[in-house]
Amino acid sequence: MPQPKRASESITVMTEMVLPNDTNTLHNLMGGRLLHFMDIAAAIAAQKHSNRIVVTASVDNVSFAEPIKLGNIVTMKAQVTRAFSSSMEVFIEVWAEDIPAGIRVSTNSAFYTFVAVDQSGRPIEVPAVIPETDEEKDRYVSALRRRQLRLVLAGRMNPEEATELRAYLKV
Repeated sequence: MPQPKRASESITVMTEMVLPNDTNTLHNLMGGRLLHFMDIAAAIAAQKHSNRIVVTASVDNVSFAEPIKLGNIVTMKAQVTRAFSSSMEVFIEVWAEDIPAGIRVSTNSAFYTFVAVDQSGRPIEVPAVIPETDEEKDRYVSALRRRQLRLVLAGRMNPEEATELRAYLKV
């Protein structure tokens, strides 16, 4: 079994500038392009945690709270919140910054799930996560509920088996 790793060891910060090729006709960053950036940053965090090749297994709801404009700087911060046998949940936050105007706004956040795989593409065991800060501990604890919800929605878990989720919802 791999040695557990601190959650902070997976922190990945990625920065991009929104260029004309990245925008729609309103000069805002296209949603698909942002999802592409987010997937890369989250995958790097998962690779840093697992020291393995990773594949995207799922992306939770991504809402576009604020438009990201042409010329803005997009900063993404990703971190593994919890690891299961071969999968890892990664939380990612996104900010847009208009440097000349001195404005920085939070635009998106999401949870991604990655699976670590070996050279043949088969799932492989990953290290456990050691949460240290209060925020890391909160995300670690709630990750099991989110995982159970994902599995129920995907039809891979019977709702009655989702004990943590049921206890949280008091069902």
